Amino acid sequence: METLLAIWPYFAAVLTLLISALTSAHAVIYKRDSRSAVFWAAVIWMVPVFGSVFYLTFGVNRIRRRARSLLGDIDRARSCAYAATISPATLAERLPEETRRLSQLARLTGSVVERPLLPGNRITPLINGDEAYPAMLQAIRDARTSVALCTYIFDSGSIGREFVAALANAVERGVEVRVIVDATGARYSWPSVVPQLKRARIRNARFIPVFPPVSPTAINLRNHRKILVIDGRLGFTGGMNIRPGNRVKTKPRKPTQDLHFRVEGPVVAHLMEAFADDWSFSAREVLGGETWFPPLETVGDMPARGISDGPDEDFEKLANVIHGALSCARKSALIVTPYFLPDTALTSALKTAALRGVQIDILLPSKSNLPFVQWATTAQLWQALESGCRVWLTPPPFDHSKLLVVDGHWSLIGSANWDPRSLQLNFEFNVECYDQGFAERLEQLIQEKRSNARKLTLQEVDQRSLPIKLRDGVARLFHPFL
Repeated sequence: METLLAIWPYFAAVLTLLISALTSAHAVIYKRDSRSAVFWAAVIWMVPVFGSVFYLTFGVNRIRRRARSLLGDIDRARSCAYAATISPATLAERLPEETRRLSQLARLTGSVVERPLLPGNRITPLINGDEAYPAMLQAIRDARTSVALCTYIFDSGSIGREFVAALANAVERGVEVRVIVDATGARYSWPSVVPQLKRARIRNARFIPVFPPVSPTAINLRNHRKILVIDGRLGFTGGMNIRPGNRVKTKPRKPTQDLHFRVEGPVVAHLMEAFADDWSFSAREVLGGETWFPPLETVGDMPARGISDGPDEDFEKLANVIHGALSCARKSALIVTPYFLPDTALTSALKTAALRGVQIDILLPSKSNLPFVQWATTAQLWQALESGCRVWLTPPPFDHSKLLVVDGHWSLIGSANWDPRSLQLNFEFNVECYDQGFAERLEQLIQEKRSNARKLTLQEVDQRSLPIKLRDGVARLFHPFL
């Protein structure tokens, strides 16, 4: 025993060195950003053992989740319902001459996303929960065969109970119902909505639960998607959670503006594919057949494509699309986002586009619901302002909308924010749209927001007091985790 006690400190020291060496080697090899690799290596060696645990928990943000890794030889669910697709060459023929270059963006997105651009869609904006929730609830009540719902936050209060009741009624009618709630988002309200779903016998799954854990390296990951698909034919997606604050007209205690979208046409299959992937990962069940993937007919003239993004096989796909859109822009890029923390590459893309003469307008909330994120944002805004981008601060209530419109013809809608969490850590779903009329409608909504906004100047940012600059600068240091 005395011999063991004597050698224990040496054994512990060697084990600590080995753990630090292995985890720092992992950071050096697998971290794509050299500054991130240096940061993590420093943390690992400066705080032995605890630094390694911290890195494994928050620094390793990739998971493999192909269905074959979970369910044998079964691959990801994919629809066979595409009646037609649009090639970049065909799209170029359809686009006006002044926006024909956007066909290059379609080629890039197709290569990155590996989904076809589909014709014949119709997408309708729904403003706030006042318009979105009644439409979604009525669609659930009208469902005949299936309902697929995925959301980040599913509040257990009044609006949550309405959705649970509608879903439960669908189950009683014999409709196949599946619900995914992010495990972290489920804790935004207490008690959680999950017991309500279980009592109503609604088949549900939590995405990456902490207990039991999917993987120690997945604790920092979130499913931020908002997808509702009815009968495989009608879809809803956008940035809106299920929360009472989104019903702005009812004057809730914490009102939140947001946009959601009613989706019809072949692109609904892309929404369903994203949901089916998440469901197979979370519930170990593969969804297939016409119950979930029926043949879809064209209902409009809009070419559209779903874009799944996440820290798995879809890593940084959305970031690549945004870079491509900014590089194709010639006249304007309108950005609406609640959180704006672009990384170095995306900041450079914005600055380059602005210096080429593209008018870039960025609309942000004047008062964020996350002060720490707003401080970090303010510390970075000088880069956009210095290059000629215009930044507008919209008044309360807090605006959670996410939009990108390029040259009045190409639009990006969905769940992703312009921050590292959305573009690197979260599972997100967006839709790209090539349609002038739809882009004009979104520009109109953005103009309405901008008409009440205050323009932020570079001078105002530069004239912050020293304590405020220090506060904002410290917050910016943590922006990879925000």
